[in-house]
Amino acid sequence: MSDLTVEILKEIRDELRNTNGRLDGTNQRLERLEKRQTETEVRLTTELTAVVGAVHELRDVIVEDRKLRSQVSDHENRIGAIEKKIS
Repeated sequence: MSDLTVEILKEIRDELRNTNGRLDGTNQRLERLEKRQTETEVRLTTELTAVVGAVHELRDVIVEDRKLRSQVSDHENRIGAIEKKIS
């Protein structure tokens, strides 16, 4: 092999090492991003579960309120009828 060929091969080797180093850095960044994405998904799932619970509680309160309104309306009608009889 000529000296020129050896020099070219050395340069190729050095460039491959640099490329491998950059790939390692990129892989580490991808791993950090994957970890952050997983953590974000867990937080979102937790919050979504809390929102679903709150919506169910609100629904229950609204249903109970409707029942009470109906009951109060019935009582008011009955009291009005009694007041008419007394008058």
